[in-house]
Amino acid sequence: MTNMNMEIGVRLREMRELAELSSEALAERLGVSAALLASYEAGEADVPVAVLHEAAAALGVSTTELLTGETARLHQYAVMRANKGVAVSRRETYDYRSLGYNFEGRQMDPYLITIQPQPGDAAPRCNIHGGQEFHYCLEGSFLLQIGSHSIILGEGDSVYFDSSCPHGMVAQGGKPARSLVIITM
Repeated sequence: MTNMNMEIGVRLREMRELAELSSEALAERLGVSAALLASYEAGEADVPVAVLHEAAAALGVSTTELLTGETARLHQYAVMRANKGVAVSRRETYDYRSLGYNFEGRQMDPYLITIQPQPGDAAPRCNIHGGQEFHYCLEGSFLLQIGSHSIILGEGDSVYFDSSCPHGMVAQGGKPARSLVIITM
């Protein structure tokens, strides 16, 4: 696994231990098996962004602390220059770039997500988490599965939805797609 997975795994385990939570208790709160949590903490498995958000909430820390090991410090505004932000390599099908990680007390998390094309008619790999999401397609097109609904979004299209519904994305046309995604806590 990547060095980033190892670093996030170590921070996840350390913060869980500081919170005096057993791995079984945190796994239950995250809705994953204790074995899967152990693989996250060992850096052997990618931690989905949704699980990072849930873990941060359960541990009373920010996603910034889990991603970077630092505390967000900006209070009034946070500028993110082009091609900056914290790259989060969570799944081979999506490349995340956190655009607001350095703002303290965030009530939402903005990401620039590049959705990689998949061979054939690959179905989206869905996940669920608390909060709500907003997706704005910047480039290309992608299929967004929300529950039993399949929606094709093209450049300039957007959607707002309850992220407790199973959801996932697949690029269309054999080309990557880029989307601004905002997740509320």
